[in-house]
Amino acid sequence: MSKGIFPVEKFRRLQTPFYYYDMALLQDTLNAIRTETGRYGYHQHYAVKANANPKILALIAKNGLGADCVSGGEVQAALDAGFPASKIVFAGVGKTDREINLGLDREIACFNAESLEELEVINALAEAKDKTATVALRINPDVDAHTHAKITTGLQENKFGINPGRRLEEVIRELPKMNRVRFSGIHFHIGSQITDLSVFQNLCIRANELQDELEARGLRIENLNFGGGLGIDYRHPNLRPVPGFDSYFAVFHQFVKRREGQRIHFELGRSVVGQCGALISKVLYVKKGEAKQFAILDAGFTDLIRPAMYDAYHHPENITGDGPFETYDIAGPICESSDVFNRDVELNRVCRNDLIAFRSAGAYGEIMASQYNCRALPESYFSNEI
Repeated sequence: MSKGIFPVEKFRRLQTPFYYYDMALLQDTLNAIRTETGRYGYHQHYAVKANANPKILALIAKNGLGADCVSGGEVQAALDAGFPASKIVFAGVGKTDREINLGLDREIACFNAESLEELEVINALAEAKDKTATVALRINPDVDAHTHAKITTGLQENKFGINPGRRLEEVIRELPKMNRVRFSGIHFHIGSQITDLSVFQNLCIRANELQDELEARGLRIENLNFGGGLGIDYRHPNLRPVPGFDSYFAVFHQFVKRREGQRIHFELGRSVVGQCGALISKVLYVKKGEAKQFAILDAGFTDLIRPAMYDAYHHPENITGDGPFETYDIAGPICESSDVFNRDVELNRVCRNDLIAFRSAGAYGEIMASQYNCRALPESYFSNEI
Protein backbone atom coordinates (compact mmCIF):
# COMPACT_ATOMS: atom_id res chain seq x y z
CA MET A 1 0.00 0.00 0.00
CA SER A 2 1.48 3.36 -1.00
CA LYS A 3 0.34 6.88 -1.65
CA GLY A 4 -0.29 6.26 -5.33
CA ILE A 5 -2.73 3.41 -4.86
CA PHE A 6 -5.04 4.83 -2.19
CA PRO A 7 -8.53 5.06 -3.77
CA VAL A 8 -8.63 8.79 -3.13
CA GLU A 9 -11.82 9.57 -5.06
CA LYS A 10 -13.67 6.91 -3.10
CA PHE A 11 -12.18 8.26 0.13
CA ARG A 12 -13.64 11.71 -0.61
CA ARG A 13 -17.15 10.25 -0.31
CA LEU A 14 -16.50 8.82 3.15
CA GLN A 15 -16.82 10.48 6.54
CA THR A 16 -13.40 10.95 8.10
CA PRO A 17 -11.59 9.88 10.15
CA PHE A 18 -11.62 6.19 9.28
CA TYR A 19 -9.36 3.16 9.07
CA TYR A 20 -8.55 1.65 5.70
CA TYR A 21 -7.19 -1.87 5.35
CA ASP A 22 -5.37 -3.31 2.36
CA MET A 23 -6.64 -6.89 2.52
CA ALA A 24 -4.39 -8.04 -0.33
CA LEU A 25 -1.35 -6.95 1.67
CA LEU A 26 -2.70 -8.73 4.74
CA GLN A 27 -3.10 -11.90 2.68
CA ASP A 28 0.46 -11.56 1.35
CA THR A 29 1.66 -11.24 4.94
CA LEU A 30 -0.28 -14.31 6.05
CA ASN A 31 1.11 -16.26 3.09
CA ALA A 32 4.65 -15.38 4.18
CA ILE A 33 3.94 -16.44 7.77
CA ARG A 34 2.47 -19.74 6.66
CA THR A 35 5.46 -20.42 4.41
CA GLU A 36 8.03 -19.73 7.11
CA THR A 37 6.24 -21.49 9.99
CA GLY A 38 5.59 -24.44 7.68
CA ARG A 39 9.30 -24.63 6.92
CA TYR A 40 10.02 -25.51 10.55
CA GLY A 41 6.72 -26.93 11.74
CA TYR A 42 6.08 -23.94 14.02
CA HIS A 43 2.66 -22.88 15.32
CA GLN A 44 1.53 -19.24 15.01
CA HIS A 45 -1.20 -17.73 17.18
CA TYR A 46 -2.24 -14.23 16.10
CA ALA A 47 -2.16 -11.73 18.98
CA VAL A 48 -5.74 -10.49 18.94
CA LYS A 49 -4.90 -7.39 20.98
CA ALA A 50 -3.18 -5.88 17.92
CA ASN A 51 -6.43 -5.60 15.96
CA ALA A 52 -9.74 -7.32 16.72
CA ASN A 53 -11.74 -6.02 13.77
CA PRO A 54 -14.06 -8.96 12.92
CA LYS A 55 -13.15 -8.96 9.22
CA ILE A 56 -9.44 -8.91 10.01
CA LEU A 57 -9.90 -11.77 12.47
CA ALA A 58 -11.99 -13.77 10.01
CA LEU A 59 -9.30 -13.64 7.30
CA ILE A 60 -6.58 -14.63 9.76
CA ALA A 61 -8.67 -17.54 11.06
CA LYS A 62 -9.40 -18.63 7.49
CA ASN A 63 -5.65 -18.91 6.93
CA GLY A 64 -5.34 -21.46 9.70
CA LEU A 65 -3.60 -19.44 12.39
CA GLY A 66 -4.48 -19.80 16.05
CA ALA A 67 -5.32 -16.93 18.40
CA ASP A 68 -3.44 -15.47 21.35
CA CYS A 69 -5.90 -13.76 23.70
CA VAL A 70 -5.44 -11.61 26.79
CA SER A 71 -9.06 -11.23 27.91
CA GLY A 72 -12.30 -13.14 27.91
CA GLY A 73 -13.62 -10.67 25.36
CA GLU A 74 -10.77 -11.55 23.02
CA VAL A 75 -11.41 -15.27 23.52
CA GLN A 76 -15.04 -14.73 22.53
CA ALA A 77 -14.07 -12.53 19.56
CA ALA A 78 -11.69 -15.23 18.34
CA LEU A 79 -14.36 -17.92 18.66
CA ASP A 80 -16.89 -15.73 16.86
CA ALA A 81 -14.41 -15.13 14.02
CA GLY A 82 -13.89 -18.83 13.43
CA PHE A 83 -10.76 -19.68 15.39
CA PRO A 84 -11.12 -23.21 16.79
CA ALA A 85 -10.89 -23.42 20.58
CA SER A 86 -8.12 -25.98 20.13
CA LYS A 87 -5.90 -23.19 18.70
CA ILE A 88 -6.66 -20.51 21.32
CA VAL A 89 -4.17 -19.67 24.07
CA PHE A 90 -5.10 -17.31 26.89
CA ALA A 91 -2.50 -15.10 28.58
CA GLY A 92 -2.83 -12.09 30.87
CA VAL A 93 -1.69 -11.20 34.35
CA GLY A 94 -5.23 -10.54 35.66
CA LYS A 95 -7.65 -13.19 34.41
CA THR A 96 -11.01 -12.99 36.18
CA ASP A 97 -12.96 -16.05 37.33
CA ARG A 98 -15.53 -15.41 34.61
CA GLU A 99 -12.82 -15.30 31.94
CA ILE A 100 -11.15 -18.48 33.21
CA ASN A 101 -14.51 -20.23 33.27
CA LEU A 102 -15.12 -19.20 29.66
CA GLY A 103 -11.83 -20.79 28.67
CA LEU A 104 -12.65 -23.94 30.62
CA ASP A 105 -16.15 -24.20 29.17
CA ARG A 106 -14.89 -23.81 25.61
CA GLU A 107 -11.90 -26.10 26.26
CA ILE A 108 -9.28 -23.77 24.85
CA ALA A 109 -5.81 -25.11 24.10
CA CYS A 110 -3.90 -23.53 26.97
CA PHE A 111 -3.85 -20.96 29.75
CA ASN A 112 -0.51 -19.12 29.92
CA ALA A 113 -0.38 -18.74 33.70
CA GLU A 114 1.52 -15.83 35.22
CA SER A 115 1.61 -16.57 38.96
CA LEU A 116 1.17 -19.27 41.58
CA GLU A 117 -1.95 -17.50 42.76
CA GLU A 118 -3.48 -17.71 39.29
CA LEU A 119 -2.65 -21.41 39.03
CA GLU A 120 -4.44 -22.06 42.30
CA VAL A 121 -7.56 -20.28 41.04
CA ILE A 122 -7.50 -22.13 37.71
CA ASN A 123 -7.17 -25.43 39.56
CA ALA A 124 -10.10 -24.65 41.86
CA LEU A 125 -12.37 -23.48 39.04
CA ALA A 126 -11.49 -26.51 36.91
CA GLU A 127 -12.21 -28.82 39.84
CA ALA A 128 -15.64 -27.23 40.29
CA LYS A 129 -16.41 -28.09 36.65
CA ASP A 130 -14.79 -31.55 36.78
CA LYS A 131 -12.37 -30.45 34.08
CA THR A 132 -8.60 -30.33 33.66
CA ALA A 133 -6.95 -27.12 32.48
CA THR A 134 -3.86 -27.26 30.30
CA VAL A 135 -1.37 -24.58 31.39
CA ALA A 136 1.98 -23.19 30.40
CA LEU A 137 4.05 -21.12 32.79
CA ARG A 138 4.87 -17.63 31.62
CA ILE A 139 8.41 -17.07 32.81
CA ASN A 140 10.31 -13.78 32.81
CA PRO A 141 13.62 -14.63 31.13
CA ASP A 142 15.08 -11.24 32.16
CA VAL A 143 16.07 -10.50 28.57
CA ASP A 144 16.21 -6.81 27.64
CA ALA A 145 14.17 -6.19 24.47
CA HIS A 146 15.88 -2.81 23.83
CA THR A 147 12.53 -1.21 23.03
CA HIS A 148 10.26 1.45 24.56
CA ALA A 149 9.88 1.10 28.34
CA LYS A 150 6.09 0.95 28.05
CA ILE A 151 6.21 -2.09 25.75
CA THR A 152 8.97 -4.04 27.50
CA THR A 153 7.49 -7.04 29.32
CA GLY A 154 10.20 -9.65 29.99
CA LEU A 155 12.27 -8.07 32.76
CA GLN A 156 11.99 -9.06 36.40
CA GLU A 157 10.63 -5.66 37.42
CA ASN A 158 7.70 -5.99 34.98
CA LYS A 159 4.30 -7.10 36.29
CA PHE A 160 4.08 -10.00 33.87
CA GLY A 161 5.08 -13.61 34.36
CA ILE A 162 6.93 -15.65 36.98
CA ASN A 163 10.44 -14.67 37.93
CA PRO A 164 13.09 -17.43 37.89
CA GLY A 165 14.47 -18.26 41.30
CA ARG A 166 12.37 -18.35 44.44
CA ARG A 167 9.03 -17.62 42.72
CA LEU A 168 9.52 -20.30 40.10
CA GLU A 169 10.67 -22.74 42.79
CA GLU A 170 7.38 -22.17 44.63
CA VAL A 171 5.39 -22.92 41.49
CA ILE A 172 7.34 -26.10 40.74
CA ARG A 173 6.84 -27.28 44.32
CA GLU A 174 3.09 -26.66 44.30
CA LEU A 175 2.23 -27.85 40.78
CA PRO A 176 2.08 -31.58 41.63
CA LYS A 177 -0.55 -30.82 44.27
CA MET A 178 -2.93 -29.34 41.68
CA ASN A 179 -4.92 -32.28 40.33
CA ARG A 180 -6.91 -30.22 37.82
CA VAL A 181 -3.97 -28.49 36.15
CA ARG A 182 -1.88 -30.18 33.48
CA PHE A 183 1.52 -28.60 32.88
CA SER A 184 2.38 -28.47 29.17
CA GLY A 185 5.28 -26.06 28.76
CA ILE A 186 6.68 -22.58 29.16
CA HIS A 187 5.76 -19.24 27.65
CA PHE A 188 7.75 -16.05 27.10
CA HIS A 189 6.99 -12.58 25.82
CA ILE A 190 9.74 -10.02 26.27
CA GLY A 191 8.30 -6.95 24.55
CA SER A 192 7.07 -5.39 21.35
CA GLN A 193 8.43 -3.58 18.28
CA ILE A 194 11.77 -5.42 18.46
CA THR A 195 13.91 -4.92 15.36
CA ASP A 196 17.25 -6.20 16.68
CA LEU A 197 17.14 -9.95 16.03
CA SER A 198 20.02 -10.55 18.46
CA VAL A 199 17.44 -9.97 21.20
CA PHE A 200 15.59 -13.09 20.06
CA GLN A 201 18.89 -14.98 19.94
CA ASN A 202 19.40 -14.08 23.61
CA LEU A 203 15.86 -15.27 24.35
CA CYS A 204 16.59 -18.63 22.72
CA ILE A 205 19.74 -19.08 24.79
CA ARG A 206 17.86 -18.27 27.99
CA ALA A 207 15.02 -20.61 27.01
CA ASN A 208 17.51 -23.44 26.52
CA GLU A 209 18.88 -22.85 30.01
CA LEU A 210 15.40 -22.81 31.56
CA GLN A 211 14.45 -25.99 29.73
CA ASP A 212 17.48 -27.76 31.16
CA GLU A 213 16.63 -26.52 34.67
CA LEU A 214 13.00 -27.59 34.51
CA GLU A 215 13.74 -30.96 32.97
CA ALA A 216 16.22 -31.61 35.77
CA ARG A 217 13.26 -31.06 38.13
CA GLY A 218 11.18 -33.64 36.30
CA LEU A 219 9.07 -31.29 34.15
CA ARG A 220 8.67 -32.26 30.50
CA ILE A 221 8.43 -29.27 28.16
CA GLU A 222 5.94 -30.29 25.48
CA ASN A 223 5.42 -26.73 24.25
CA LEU A 224 7.75 -23.75 23.97
CA ASN A 225 5.91 -20.49 23.33
CA PHE A 226 8.13 -17.52 22.45
CA GLY A 227 5.38 -14.91 22.26
CA GLY A 228 5.80 -12.19 19.67
CA GLY A 229 7.54 -8.85 19.47
CA LEU A 230 8.83 -8.62 15.89
CA GLY A 231 8.77 -4.98 14.82
CA ILE A 232 7.84 -3.25 11.57
CA ASP A 233 9.33 -0.29 9.69
CA TYR A 234 7.21 2.70 10.68
CA ARG A 235 9.39 5.29 8.95
CA HIS A 236 9.59 3.58 5.56
CA PRO A 237 6.45 1.46 5.22
CA ASN A 238 6.87 0.98 1.46
CA LEU A 239 10.36 -0.53 1.67
CA ARG A 240 9.25 -3.79 3.27
CA PRO A 241 5.48 -3.97 3.62
CA VAL A 242 5.77 -7.67 4.52
CA PRO A 243 8.16 -7.99 7.51
CA GLY A 244 11.19 -10.27 7.45
CA PHE A 245 9.59 -13.41 8.82
CA ASP A 246 12.25 -15.54 7.12
CA SER A 247 15.05 -14.03 9.22
CA TYR A 248 12.92 -13.98 12.36
CA PHE A 249 11.95 -17.65 12.39
CA ALA A 250 15.44 -18.68 11.24
CA VAL A 251 16.87 -17.32 14.51
CA PHE A 252 14.75 -19.73 16.53
CA HIS A 253 15.54 -22.62 14.21
CA GLN A 254 19.26 -21.94 14.63
CA PHE A 255 19.43 -21.33 18.37
CA VAL A 256 16.63 -23.26 20.10
CA LYS A 257 17.58 -26.72 21.32
CA ARG A 258 14.31 -28.32 20.31
CA ARG A 259 13.43 -31.60 21.96
CA GLU A 260 12.06 -34.49 19.95
CA GLY A 261 8.32 -34.03 19.37
CA GLN A 262 8.35 -30.58 20.98
CA ARG A 263 5.95 -27.98 19.59
CA ILE A 264 7.17 -24.39 19.22
CA HIS A 265 4.65 -21.54 19.24
CA PHE A 266 4.67 -17.83 18.42
CA GLU A 267 2.20 -15.01 19.08
CA LEU A 268 2.93 -12.33 16.49
CA GLY A 269 0.47 -9.46 16.22
CA ARG A 270 1.92 -6.12 15.10
CA SER A 271 3.96 -7.70 12.31
CA VAL A 272 0.85 -9.48 11.00
CA VAL A 273 -1.46 -6.47 10.64
CA GLY A 274 0.62 -3.34 11.20
CA GLN A 275 1.42 -2.43 7.61
CA CYS A 276 -1.97 -3.25 6.09
CA GLY A 277 -3.80 -0.44 7.90
CA ALA A 278 -3.86 3.35 7.59
CA LEU A 279 -5.79 6.06 9.42
CA ILE A 280 -7.31 8.53 6.98
CA SER A 281 -8.09 12.03 8.25
CA LYS A 282 -9.18 15.36 6.78
CA VAL A 283 -7.48 18.72 7.24
CA LEU A 284 -9.78 21.17 9.01
CA TYR A 285 -7.47 24.19 9.09
CA VAL A 286 -3.91 25.22 8.36
CA LYS A 287 -3.06 27.39 11.35
CA LYS A 288 -0.16 29.84 11.19
CA GLY A 289 1.95 30.20 14.33
CA GLU A 290 4.80 32.57 15.07
CA ALA A 291 7.54 30.13 14.10
CA LYS A 292 5.68 27.20 12.59
CA GLN A 293 2.45 26.13 10.94
CA PHE A 294 -0.03 23.53 12.10
CA ALA A 295 -2.15 21.13 10.07
CA ILE A 296 -5.23 20.69 12.26
CA LEU A 297 -7.03 17.42 11.48
CA ASP A 298 -10.37 15.87 12.34
CA ALA A 299 -8.54 12.78 13.73
CA GLY A 300 -7.00 12.88 17.17
CA PHE A 301 -5.54 10.59 19.77
CA THR A 302 -8.99 9.15 20.31
CA ASP A 303 -8.51 7.53 16.89
CA LEU A 304 -4.77 6.76 17.06
CA ILE A 305 -3.29 7.06 20.54
CA ARG A 306 0.18 5.65 19.91
CA PRO A 307 1.95 8.97 19.23
CA ALA A 308 0.57 10.49 22.45
CA MET A 309 1.03 7.35 24.55
CA TYR A 310 4.35 5.96 23.27
CA ASP A 311 5.88 8.91 21.38
CA ALA A 312 5.36 6.64 18.37
CA TYR A 313 5.93 7.72 14.78
CA HIS A 314 3.40 7.04 12.04
CA HIS A 315 4.50 8.19 8.61
CA PRO A 316 2.08 10.91 7.37
CA GLU A 317 1.24 11.44 3.71
CA ASN A 318 -0.84 14.13 2.06
CA ILE A 319 -2.61 11.82 -0.38
CA THR A 320 -4.55 14.61 -2.12
CA GLY A 321 -1.80 17.23 -2.42
CA ASP A 322 1.16 17.37 -4.80
CA GLY A 323 2.55 20.83 -4.12
CA PRO A 324 6.04 21.61 -2.82
CA PHE A 325 7.02 20.22 0.55
CA GLU A 326 6.54 22.39 3.62
CA THR A 327 7.10 21.80 7.33
CA TYR A 328 4.16 21.23 9.67
CA ASP A 329 3.16 20.12 13.11
CA ILE A 330 0.21 17.76 12.62
CA ALA A 331 -2.31 18.01 15.43
CA GLY A 332 -5.81 16.82 16.23
CA PRO A 333 -8.91 18.44 17.74
CA ILE A 334 -8.77 16.85 21.21
CA CYS A 335 -8.70 19.24 24.15
CA GLU A 336 -5.29 18.02 25.32
CA SER A 337 -1.80 19.39 24.56
CA SER A 338 -0.57 15.86 23.84
CA ASP A 339 -2.91 15.52 20.85
CA VAL A 340 -0.12 15.92 18.30
CA PHE A 341 0.73 13.25 15.72
CA ASN A 342 3.97 14.70 14.32
CA ARG A 343 6.19 17.70 14.86
CA ASP A 344 8.28 19.39 12.16
CA VAL A 345 7.46 16.92 9.40
CA GLU A 346 7.62 17.52 5.66
CA LEU A 347 4.37 17.18 3.70
CA ASN A 348 3.24 18.25 0.27
CA ARG A 349 1.66 21.68 0.80
CA VAL A 350 -1.45 21.19 2.92
CA CYS A 351 -4.79 22.87 2.26
CA ARG A 352 -8.19 22.67 3.93
CA ASN A 353 -9.99 19.38 3.09
CA ASP A 354 -6.82 17.58 2.04
CA LEU A 355 -6.68 13.95 3.18
CA ILE A 356 -3.80 12.84 5.37
CA ALA A 357 -2.94 9.13 5.70
CA PHE A 358 -1.08 7.87 8.75
CA ARG A 359 0.67 4.72 7.63
CA SER A 360 1.43 1.49 9.51
CA ALA A 361 -1.67 1.91 11.67
CA GLY A 362 -3.10 -1.59 11.36
CA ALA A 363 -1.84 -2.60 14.81
CA TYR A 364 -2.86 -0.86 18.03
CA GLY A 365 -4.79 1.76 16.10
CA GLU A 366 -8.49 1.03 15.73
CA ILE A 367 -8.43 -1.38 18.67
CA MET A 368 -7.22 1.34 21.09
CA ALA A 369 -9.64 4.04 19.91
CA SER A 370 -11.73 5.77 22.57
CA GLN A 371 -14.69 8.12 22.82
CA TYR A 372 -12.97 10.76 24.94
CA ASN A 373 -14.50 14.22 24.32
CA CYS A 374 -17.68 12.29 23.37
CA ARG A 375 -16.21 11.56 19.95
CA ALA A 376 -17.52 8.81 17.71
CA LEU A 377 -15.32 5.77 17.11
CA PRO A 378 -13.75 5.67 13.63
CA GLU A 379 -15.33 3.49 10.97
CA SER A 380 -13.32 0.90 9.04
CA TYR A 381 -13.23 0.15 5.31
CA PHE A 382 -11.55 -2.60 3.33
CA SER A 383 -9.82 -2.65 -0.04
CA ASN A 384 -11.87 -5.61 -1.25
CA GLU A 385 -15.18 -3.91 -0.43
CA ILE A 386 -14.80 -0.17 -0.93
